[in-house]
Amino acid sequence: MSEEPAPDPAALAVLIARLTGVAEEMGAVLRRGAFSPNIKERADCSAALFTADGTLLVQAEHIPVHLGSMPASVRAAIDALGADPEPGVQVIVNDPFAGGTHLNDVTLVAPCHAGGRLVGWAANRAHHADLGGAAPGSLPADAVEVQQEGLRIPPVRFTDEVREILVASSRTPEERRGDIDAQVGANVVGVARLAELADAPLDEVVAYGERRMRAALAALPDGEWEATDVLDSFGSAPEQQDPTTIRVRVRIDGDRVTLDLTGSDPQRRGNVNAVEAVTVSAAVFALRCALDPTVPANGGGLRAVEVVAPPGSVVAALPPAAVGAGNVEVSQRVADVCLAALAGAVPDRLGAASQGTMNNLLLGGEGWVYYETVAGGQGGRPGPGGGRPGASGIHTGMTNTRNTPVEALERAFPLRVLRSRLRRGSGGAGSAPGGEGIERDLQVLEDATLSLITERRTTPPWGLAGGGPGAVGEGWLLPGGDEERAERLPDKCTRRLRAGDVLRMLTPGGGGWGTP
Repeated sequence: MSEEPAPDPAALAVLIARLTGVAEEMGAVLRRGAFSPNIKERADCSAALFTADGTLLVQAEHIPVHLGSMPASVRAAIDALGADPEPGVQVIVNDPFAGGTHLNDVTLVAPCHAGGRLVGWAANRAHHADLGGAAPGSLPADAVEVQQEGLRIPPVRFTDEVREILVASSRTPEERRGDIDAQVGANVVGVARLAELADAPLDEVVAYGERRMRAALAALPDGEWEATDVLDSFGSAPEQQDPTTIRVRVRIDGDRVTLDLTGSDPQRRGNVNAVEAVTVSAAVFALRCALDPTVPANGGGLRAVEVVAPPGSVVAALPPAAVGAGNVEVSQRVADVCLAALAGAVPDRLGAASQGTMNNLLLGGEGWVYYETVAGGQGGRPGPGGGRPGASGIHTGMTNTRNTPVEALERAFPLRVLRSRLRRGSGGAGSAPGGEGIERDLQVLEDATLSLITERRTTPPWGLAGGGPGAVGEGWLLPGGDEERAERLPDKCTRRLRAGDVLRMLTPGGGGWGTP
């Protein structure tokens, strides 16, 4: 039998769009079915499709840190099920050391069959607001080992019994039940839609991604570029306040690139550690920012990319390290340092540092847990007429979530937003100034436990090409709302709050680009 001819460019573009539409539909189903505001309103979830051998096929434009690390979860699922899984089964995993990121991110993976053969996989990942652990939200600032951060699930078949274990582990069991059922439904839709395309030349999609990536890399100058950046602290205790260094050397050689993070500090006794999958995700995100944005994000393109992350380092932590902040904060710094190095290769494409933190805010009381990442400033960027100013009050880097609407927040939780506005003057100076952060006062109406996991409170987002740095972030506790008793909070902490207390968060601005 002769081989099917390769699709023409127009047909291939249509196929990629159809597949991407499936991943987008999966995300829509997940958000609409979810119970928690974190998924329904903030869209803290992601979806993707994979080939039968586990190669990333397409992804929706959801959360970068989710999507870049999801291939590791799919590989773990394939290893758990074997090469010939039965239709209808799904695998659940959140173990950071088996394809996960941090414990809050629960991944479901489902095989897709058509005509009696395995044709691919559908997968989605969602951040569950609470999975147990030492503090509401499962991101205790003082965690030093992963067991303190909540329920850890290796790659296993998802059954009713596993569902009940997950639900029972949480301080908000019914919310967990609704969110996990929404994930199941999203994969059911993804499998059905992918099966309709079972006879399409899926391997050509992957091959096209590799060709485009290699062509984009070949167009860059060969050479090596280095950069170094730091994390402010690795926990809440006084002995955890030392900075943690992250280094990268980017080497471009023809149609291949290596991002080598050798020289980064060893993993810390705190929760500011990233597993390898998170680091790979952040490095690949930075690379994509430096290339043609139309290059497909699939496994073919990754064949031209090598990410070196030494085991036992802060960028490839080993168990039993706590890793809650690795997914949300170390990922941001890995992206920053890789972007800084790549800016040496393509100075006309990359701008100054964005806020460089997700400003993780967790509050929990009797029967409720609230989680949100708070937006900040984007770095100024090169462009015509002196550059392009950074956007203000948006999520940047490894997060692509939304701001929780005030109305939804106040309806779901015993919280009141007293103030929310842009933080004027927080963006770095430059011909293209950095975007501004956010000022927000949040009052708790019941006693609650607060956890903050933040960064860029000591080291500011850097400027580029003569631009100035953005303002560092700040966190303040106003007991009873009293300005005169305001207490500045450390960048990472877990504290008890009383009803009426106000948390004030000032998020960092972006760095400026170009000489002012």
